Amino acid sequence: MTAATRLLAPDPGWTTTTDVVVVGSGVAGLMTALHATRAGRVLVVTKVHVDDGSTRWAQGGVAAALGADDSPLEHERDTLEAGVGLCDREAVRVLCEEGPGRLRELIALGAAFDLDPSGELSLTREGGHHRDRIVHAGGDATGAEVSRALVAAVLAHPRIQVIEHALVLDLLRTADGGTAGITLHVLGEGTQDGVGAVHARAVVLATGGMGQVFSSTTNPSVSTGDGVALALRAGAAVTDLEFVQFHPTALWLGPGATGQQPLISEAVRGEGAFLVDSRGARVITTEDHPLADLAPRDVVAKAITRRMQALGTDHVFLDARGIDGIEARFPTIVARCRQAGIDPLVDLIPVAPAAHYASGGVLTDLDGRTSVPGLYACGEVACTGVHGANRLASNSLLEGLVFAGRIGDDLQRGLPEQGVIARQCRATVLLDPSTRPLLAHAMTEGSGVLRSADSLAGTAKALLALEDRASEAPSPAAWEATGLHAVATALVAAATRREETRGAHWREDFPAAAQGWQGHLVTTLEGTTYQPVEDPA
Repeated sequence: MTAATRLLAPDPGWTTTTDVVVVGSGVAGLMTALHATRAGRVLVVTKVHVDDGSTRWAQGGVAAALGADDSPLEHERDTLEAGVGLCDREAVRVLCEEGPGRLRELIALGAAFDLDPSGELSLTREGGHHRDRIVHAGGDATGAEVSRALVAAVLAHPRIQVIEHALVLDLLRTADGGTAGITLHVLGEGTQDGVGAVHARAVVLATGGMGQVFSSTTNPSVSTGDGVALALRAGAAVTDLEFVQFHPTALWLGPGATGQQPLISEAVRGEGAFLVDSRGARVITTEDHPLADLAPRDVVAKAITRRMQALGTDHVFLDARGIDGIEARFPTIVARCRQAGIDPLVDLIPVAPAAHYASGGVLTDLDGRTSVPGLYACGEVACTGVHGANRLASNSLLEGLVFAGRIGDDLQRGLPEQGVIARQCRATVLLDPSTRPLLAHAMTEGSGVLRSADSLAGTAKALLALEDRASEAPSPAAWEATGLHAVATALVAAATRREETRGAHWREDFPAAAQGWQGHLVTTLEGTTYQPVEDPA
């Protein structure tokens, strides 16, 4: 792996030109698009509809130090603690200091957040936070409200064009390695059918997460790691892929359930709900962690997984029966539980961990720039350094807001001229779409919440075997399967190499954090290198 590759696909049958192309339409993509209009014309391409993606599913809120008893420094301390020594201190400082202002920008765009009786923003607390600093909208519908406001602003902006039903394929490059645009496939419902090319002076990846690499995830079906896979093929650096956060409390829908699992926000635990096992015993107490049920997500997910293993069960329970006004506070969650035949007012809620958030991704600097000139990344697809080994609750929407603004500032400072597109590189072999469920099962079984050398070796062997199931028929399903395989392979390699337990990465055979591993595994086409943290957090 020494030269850039691309997906096997037909030659582009149509071309369009813009100044900046943004791939993705979650909070990171849409806010970046709005800021990028200061630099020129913007084209947003999105996989399904402009209002689809992970953002609208977010039940948690946006963290920002707004309270009288809070400060950016305290928010910074909580973020660093959750990141277990791998956060970039400067990135965290930027996040926490610029966060309140970026949240106010979102409110100015029309996002309506919940207010307290005095008319001020209602602030709540979630796992890992020592202050009330989380704002919500509609109780547990924050993502939907954020998405609504941003979609409206983007669709109304005269300098932004949107193409829906578009699957990004590869980065177009200049002869000197710069960015010149993207290739993409617009599905049948799109305005321009088939494979095409967007010539652009800058490209911003905002494709979201890669949860579909696992068989059980809270991510929507579009979260197939497209941005990370594209970046790897283009020769960009990616890092911290082994740190996948598993949400402790996805609604358990029964044995054999796969795909997107409904999320039971940790805000429910913030209001007083607690975890119990099938015997009624508490799953996590203050003897396990000072914050008990409000401990960071990795702590709670591991506690649940261990209890399930000890009892031979596939779920535990969340007891929310003591929350006053739960229907008003969490209307979406209550409705989804009732659809599954569970009434949170009188029933225990069956829950189990599910893949939720990728703390790693395409390596960027503080302005969202990747190692490929002209290519930026923002949101979950990026690794800015703010999350370290484990994301703090409700920092993800905030990260999208903050770094979208910084990308906009950088683009405004000067876009390069449109480069001449170099001859396309060699095409990679596609995998048959039938490999996808096998891949997801292998990843969940061997590279999930708890890992070991043996389990990871088993996953690596399964992934290698899938390479024999090739396809020479380009299609969206084959492109997605191939991208997922590339991401899974890189993730397993990093998880195997990191012989310690830290944050969201838990090795049963190396159960403690090791000082020698206080650094990052950075992967490119040339291989994986270890880079120690210069200023340990």
